[in-house]
Parts: sequence; C-alpha cells; structure tokens
Amino acid sequence: MDIATLIGLLGAIVIIALAIILGASAEVFFNVPALLIVICGSLFVVLAKFSISQFIGAIRVAGRAFFFRLPDTEESIDELVELADIARKRGLLALEEREIHSPFLRSGVQLLIDGHAPETVKAILEKERLLTLDRNRWGAKVFSALGDVGPAMGMIGTLIGLVQMLSNMEDPKAIGPAMAVALLTTLYGAMLATMICIPIADKLNLRMTEEARMQALWLDAILAIQEGTNPRVVEQLLSSYLPPNKRERNADGEQDAA
Repeated sequence: MDIATLIGLLGAIVIIALAIILGASAEVFFNVPALLIVICGSLFVVLAKFSISQFIGAIRVAGRAFFFRLPDTEESIDELVELADIARKRGLLALEEREIHSPFLRSGVQLLIDGHAPETVKAILEKERLLTLDRNRWGAKVFSALGDVGPAMGMIGTLIGLVQMLSNMEDPKAIGPAMAVALLTTLYGAMLATMICIPIADKLNLRMTEEARMQALWLDAILAIQEGTNPRVVEQLLSSYLPPNKRERNADGEQDAA
C-alpha cells in the first residue's frame, strides 16, 4: 500500500472535517441536491466523454494509486544480474527453476526459455509495455476529467441556487435552502477535484512513469541475457537506471570489494 496517498487523502479530509465541526454544526454542510448535482452530474458528464469500458477501467486502475508497488530498482538489478549469471553458466533453460514475481519479467524470461528470436521477444514485450501504459494513461485521463468537471458542476449548482433564490425573494423561507445549494455545490465541486480526483490522476501518472521505466529496465536485461552478455556488463548497462548518487555508491562498493 502507498502510505503517502492514504495519509494525504485522509489528512485533507480530516482537516476539512475538523474545520466544519469546530466552526458550526456539521448538518448545515450536508445538502442532498448539491451532492446530486456535483457527484452524479460530474460522473455522467465524464461518462459522456469516454466509453463505458474506459470509465469502468479507470475505476479499477484507481486502486493502483493506493496498492500498487514496484520492486526496488537496486534489488531488481541484483536479481537480473543473477539471472544473467545463471543463463551464461547453465543456459537459458536453467532460468525455468527460478521463481519470478513480476508478471512482465516472468513473461520475458518464459519467452527466452521457449527459444523465441530476439526480434519476437522485443516485439511481444514492447507491445505489452505499451498496452500497460495505455491502460494507466486512460485511467489518469478519466480522473483528470473528473477534476475538471467537478468545479464546473459546482458552478452550475451555484447558478441554479441563485436563480431559485432570486425567483423566491418574496418568500424568506425559500431563500435559505436555495442559498445553501448555491454555496455548497461550489464547495463540493472544489473538494471533489482538489482532494480526490486530481491527486489520484497525478498519482496514476506517476505510476505510469515508474512502471514504464521499470519495464524498460527489464526489457533491456532480457535482451542482454538472451545475447549471452557478461553479467558484469549487464550490471553496468542497468546501473544507468539508478539515480547518480546510488550509481556512485555502487561503484565505490565494487571498488572496495575488489
């Protein structure tokens, strides 16, 4: 689980809730018509912008903002160097004995074991990588759209409330509910966008970048292993995916070991 996402979203909700509870009665901030305009209205508008499959897929992909975790880059490089060493010493068939948790890497290693040509391995894995990126990209687009539509629906609700209020100025009892709709729809729209949709969209974009980078690392390693590249050369090749400071520390550690 991504603790940062959970703490960020819950922290924002708790702060707003405390401000409401400490400032006035919480009941005045709950308005069913305003919620229907912002929540249901935003969902229907966004559904009109995408296909049903893209919309439902985005809801599934949203879980990656909370529960998705990639392997550590350094640990993954160590694993890949070990796989390269096994393949060089004992052949590609020996990789079948290794347990590999990543589906993408496991698929690539299985292609090597099956003896496919390098062009075929690269084409299959590139296709899988691009499709993964596409799924993440559409999920982020749907939540970005919700972040854009939410405040707009809030403004529509505000205008509806103002029209209702101005059309019933002779009835003081009707002014209060209409004004509540006018103000609360703006609040709900801003909260939906700022506290939920935009953070999830940004986190999905981050996940997309991180996963693309990790899959590129795995693809480079798989092709190098298939060519029978020396494990030390594989390690040097993959170390380019590490930040400069970690690269320097690894180089210093190798020198000390030598």
